[in-house]
Formats: sequence, C-alpha cells, structure tokens
Amino acid sequence: MIQRTLIGAVLAAVTLASLAHVEPPLKVVDGVAVNAAGMTVYTFDKDVAGSGRSTCNGGCAALWPPVPAPAETRADQVVTRDDGSRQLAHHGKPVYLYAADAKPGDRTGDKFKDVWHVITP
Repeated sequence: MIQRTLIGAVLAAVTLASLAHVEPPLKVVDGVAVNAAGMTVYTFDKDVAGSGRSTCNGGCAALWPPVPAPAETRADQVVTRDDGSRQLAHHGKPVYLYAADAKPGDRTGDKFKDVWHVITP
C-alpha cells in the first residue's frame, strides 16, 4: 500500500514538472501540448514571439483556428487578434488548432509547409 502511494506521488510530481513548461490551459499528452479537449495545438513560424499579434487571419484562421484565451489567462499568455478577440499564446507566440485534425491525438498539421509545429515541452 505504501509503495503504491509513493509511486502515485512520484508520477504526480513528474506530471507537474512536465506541465511547468506549458502554460495553462494547455496540458502535455504523449509529449505534445493539447487543449482541454485533447486536440493538438500548434505555433506558426510567421508569428513573432512577443509581438502581441497573430499573422494568421481570414482564410488562414479558418484552416488554423486560434485557441481562445480564457478570461483568467495571464496577460503575457494572450495576444489580441485583428478582430479584437483574445488568443492563447505560448512563449509569446499565438496558439492554433488544425482544422484537419479530426480527433484527440491527431498531429496532421505538424511541419505543415515547414512553418507549423506542435508545441513540445
């Protein structure tokens, strides 16, 4: 019983340590960041970290939907989109989903045109 409790505590500590590198409301599953629904999230090379804005709008945003920033998200984890909506940011870069990912665990957008990438801790 004590050994099982100790193993559970170690696993919880390892999980918390890995999450320290990915801002909430994201979590890490199988080595990549996902949203609360388990969908893989991505960054775009054309976005400039720390600029406070997204370069993916219009048709781009239809294919790469922005991940909305919840109201309680820290200001340094948010960018403001051209339409005024708040988008989640990871290390200053806007975070997106990929419309072609059909289910949790899909990563079909990774390395798309060599400018879209999964977020790894």
